[in-house]
Amino acid sequence: MTDFNPDALSSIGPKEFAALVKATPDAKLAEVMAGDSRTKILDEVFNRMPTLFRAERAGNTSTVIHWIITGGADGASDTYETVIENGACTVTNQPARDPKLAMTMDAVTFLKVVSGDGNPMMLFMTGKIKAKGDLGLAANVAKLFDIPKA
Repeated sequence: MTDFNPDALSSIGPKEFAALVKATPDAKLAEVMAGDSRTKILDEVFNRMPTLFRAERAGNTSTVIHWIITGGADGASDTYETVIENGACTVTNQPARDPKLAMTMDAVTFLKVVSGDGNPMMLFMTGKIKAKGDLGLAANVAKLFDIPKA
């Protein structure tokens, strides 16, 4: 698969997804993520999060993270909630709990982070990711997931 086709995402694995994000120009990613497929893509990525969670690295971590993805239709943002507790990870697009960490980024930056194509610390340092709350958690959140390398 060489074209960033949202309909095919459910049929590819994390490594293929990472390679696809890496091979797709940022302008094309931005175009797709500003369109009708945005929710489908975000849902697919977030629904995979629990399967990529590394409980052995989380230890007794108990936290709530809000992912705020900007750049939706008419300037809207999508917020997803990741809850890590009791050695498990759950995700919802209906945030209900107060976050210990809230990270805000555009959709292209988000795709780069979850595909291993962007260094989260560098993206934070350059202002592409804004974090409020537990910055120590922000620095280590990527280590809690098996992020594919393209």
